[in-house]
Amino acid sequence: MSQKVIGLVASAVGGLDALHDGLVAPLVARGCRVAVTLTPTAGAWLEDIGDTARIAATTGLPVRTSPRLPREQSPHPPIDLYIGAPLSANSTAKLALGIADNQALTVLCENIATTPMIIFPRVNAAHARQPAWDEHLRRLYRSPIHLIWGEDVWPLAEPRTAGPNRVLPWSSIIDTAARILAI
Repeated sequence: MSQKVIGLVASAVGGLDALHDGLVAPLVARGCRVAVTLTPTAGAWLEDIGDTARIAATTGLPVRTSPRLPREQSPHPPIDLYIGAPLSANSTAKLALGIADNQALTVLCENIATTPMIIFPRVNAAHARQPAWDEHLRRLYRSPIHLIWGEDVWPLAEPRTAGPNRVLPWSSIIDTAARILAI
């Protein structure tokens, strides 16, 4: 069996600082190759704490935050499964609307109908009350993606009430990836 390749896309939200230990390292430990692409702000956050270098060392692949030049080859191999986690309300809404205005959203938007995909919107109760939010979720549910969403995996908290140490549902994301890829 060939090594499965997971394209991990993340945006700047609470819990991003645990991306390496929460998703990257466990997926690599399961025998997957992980290619990470970040929104520009997420890239700046992880660069600031030294995690882009740590992720690159663990995966053996560069962490992308910007598109390659036309003359350059893709630095990431072909992807078997995309995971968008954690995604901000903004990135989730853009994905639902097909807005690909950065490298991270481009890879998700280009592959939403052709490559298996898991999406975890890391939002709070205020984001979910935004009038357009339910329609964004309906659009995503109509696409062939797996949403990690609901009170059983991510109970919504009011802004600034959940505390800084709230753990993202890494195990739910990993379990869903394992089912899809049979790893």
